Amino acid sequence: MLIHPWDAARTDDEWRTWLSARDFGQIAVNGVDGDPPVVVPTHFLYDGHDHVLLHLARPNPIWQALEANPAAVVSVYDDYAYIPTGWRSDSPETGVPTSYYASVQLICQAEIVDDKEGKADILRRQLAHHQPAGDHGEIAPDAGPYHKQLSAVRGLRLRVTGVRAKFKYDDHKPADLRDRVAAGLAARDLPGDSAVLAQQHRRRTS
Repeated sequence: MLIHPWDAARTDDEWRTWLSARDFGQIAVNGVDGDPPVVVPTHFLYDGHDHVLLHLARPNPIWQALEANPAAVVSVYDDYAYIPTGWRSDSPETGVPTSYYASVQLICQAEIVDDKEGKADILRRQLAHHQPAGDHGEIAPDAGPYHKQLSAVRGLRLRVTGVRAKFKYDDHKPADLRDRVAAGLAARDLPGDSAVLAQQHRRRTS
């Protein structure tokens, strides 16, 4: 991912705060023996520091790839919008369109979790995040409604070793251009435009 200096996260707190509010992305790993990379959309749980937890079905092709090479990237993007030509120029015939978006990529080393208690712990943590009211059955290795299904999944504990974080909102452009884009986003009001407008405003005022 190309990250110009003006698009980079200004602090670690910026990307951590953004990522902590999100729990769905893609995990990408190298293919085996020249195969294409394996890319899996999935929910995950980021601990806010240096670990990501998730689980996937046992037949998933990611396991063979991770056993060959435990390097992985967790990629998350959001707050995106297409910015048309006329918003970045006095004329739509001369303007250059672009995309606004935020993206965080975590470079990780993967540890596959196959023991029952380890998998149960990951599932408990994920359910506590997604269903904090506790409206689910007991998750335990040898009790509750789910224990017989633990063999159908494997857990992943990902240790974060590096981060690429990008917030692409024309921070390097003149104020009048950014004002024009903001007005365009507010008037167009497509799904996602309000989130982009909020990010653009945050970057301008922080």
